[in-house]
Amino acid sequence: MSAAPTNRRVTGANGSAVIAKRVDSGTPDTAEIIELARAAGYEVLGECTQQRDADPALQLGEGKVAELAAMVRETGATVVIFDNRLGPYQTYNLGNELPDGVEVIDRFKLILDIFGQRARTRKAQLQVELAELRYELPRAEAKVSLAKREERPGFMGLGEYDESREQDIKAQISRIRDELEKIEKTESERRDERRESGFDLVALAGYTNAGKSTLMQALAADLEVGENEDLHPDLDPTAEQEDRLFTTLGTTTRRLDMDRRDVLLTDTVGFISDLPHWLVESFKSTLESVYQADLVLLVVDVSEPLEDIREKLVTSHDTLYERNEAPIVTVLNKIDQVDDEELAEKRGALEALAPDPVAVSALDERNLDSLRSRIHEALPARERERLVLPMTEETMSVVSWVHDHAYVEDVEYGDAEVIIDFEARPAIVEKTRAKASELLVDA
Repeated sequence: MSAAPTNRRVTGANGSAVIAKRVDSGTPDTAEIIELARAAGYEVLGECTQQRDADPALQLGEGKVAELAAMVRETGATVVIFDNRLGPYQTYNLGNELPDGVEVIDRFKLILDIFGQRARTRKAQLQVELAELRYELPRAEAKVSLAKREERPGFMGLGEYDESREQDIKAQISRIRDELEKIEKTESERRDERRESGFDLVALAGYTNAGKSTLMQALAADLEVGENEDLHPDLDPTAEQEDRLFTTLGTTTRRLDMDRRDVLLTDTVGFISDLPHWLVESFKSTLESVYQADLVLLVVDVSEPLEDIREKLVTSHDTLYERNEAPIVTVLNKIDQVDDEELAEKRGALEALAPDPVAVSALDERNLDSLRSRIHEALPARERERLVLPMTEETMSVVSWVHDHAYVEDVEYGDAEVIIDFEARPAIVEKTRAKASELLVDA
């Protein structure tokens, strides 16, 4: 049993908490769960850890639970947060061992609470509701099973759960899936419209606190792109870049500051370690912005220990390559926190997972021009075109359209014709040729 270090103690909007964690072997690491508690608005007053096999009834051993209860009484904490998955039976038993009124939640309930606090758009709110229902469903099933076993509907204080509640949860899950599919269809159509307008789509991916939002602010123009995300807090003139987990829950899209290309950059919710499949599945709609991009920038915090970086890269690749077909460029961020020797060592050790990465500091805006060049190279190739347009009443509107949808190298105006040199996505070149053909017909 140990008290939390002073530098981890924060003012909590939601109350005070004690952290509990059990591991099968090794030393329990509570850094991430404490940051999650902080992100949820809790003041962390202490931590209680143990290395042993899981106790089926209590998760921790009986003696350690007694220590945990003593810490809760001593600190006056109102919540105990387990960095483990707790079943309904374990949650109930732990509640009986702790002082009255102390709530027991596990890692995944904490994450859902954070998601619920950050959900601003309809899509984000639906995804949170879906995740909460998927979290509740097995617990509802367990409560029915326990109640039947004891032939008492309210057995163990678990409430009046019956089969109708299970069916209600399943019906709600189906309804939310249908609504999310409609939103996904609308967003897919919007992506197609943007491509037809000449935009390339780049998505930021990576773990929370890797610096994605800071990188977006450094790379993108301040002007946001208005759509369903217009209620998201990251759509302020300056993107949020707090040192907090889950600052970005929904998607934020901004125009990337680049020469010769029109590029939209989208930031999405960050990955986090040890998430169960049902929780990842609940938020797959958010990842569509990544899966459907022309290029993915996988942002990594290069200041972290090498083994942590390697593990996160492997998990990220498993997630991205499941459905993603776009090229992936690894961005080693936060080089301001490592020296040249450490950076070179990590680049070499990670070469198999991150070939030819781009090393940057989003905070200091270092090497961003190199990243922009790499983005240009990795995006789909553009076609060069030189068109001769007859001078008609509609010619200038076509020239204006090309300026809006392509990078124009040169325009020559003559008495009878206009010659325009430009480069653009192949689809835009085809549309321009079609418009030129229509002018010839009308001429």
